[in-house]
Amino acid sequence: MPLIIMSTSFTRDGEIPARYTCDSVNISPPLTWTGVPAGTKSLALIVDDPDAPDPEAPKMTWVHWVLYNIPPDASGLPESIAVEGLPRGVLQGLNDWQSTGYKGPCPPIGKHRYFFKLYALDTLLPDLKHPAKAALEKAMQGHILVQSELIGLYQRQ
Repeated sequence: MPLIIMSTSFTRDGEIPARYTCDSVNISPPLTWTGVPAGTKSLALIVDDPDAPDPEAPKMTWVHWVLYNIPPDASGLPESIAVEGLPRGVLQGLNDWQSTGYKGPCPPIGKHRYFFKLYALDTLLPDLKHPAKAALEKAMQGHILVQSELIGLYQRQ
């Protein structure tokens, strides 16, 4: 059974509702997953936008959320999860606003793609002290059993 990440709020390659963006309450969408393989010791989640700042001429990938050491028996994260609601042991990294936590889509121009990437790891990572995405990816190297992604789209009106 493959690892699959989903949301009840938007479909794969579908529109992300405004409630999960800077144009509304900017809360995290509900996420669920299935197919975590045997031998998984932790999960990691990275949400990013490779179309920044303009999908017609992208110059960077903007990071919206970084979580790691999610317990392998977790089956998802509820809508509007706050740090107090995260499963025990989950650690956060820095987004590109230089803060922890979810910050939703807020594209300056055009329709952007938002990648919700879930990784099953064969290890529990050490406390990386709020790593940026690149530092987390480096720590995950050689430990990724499988990964899955959910892509959502958003364009400001």
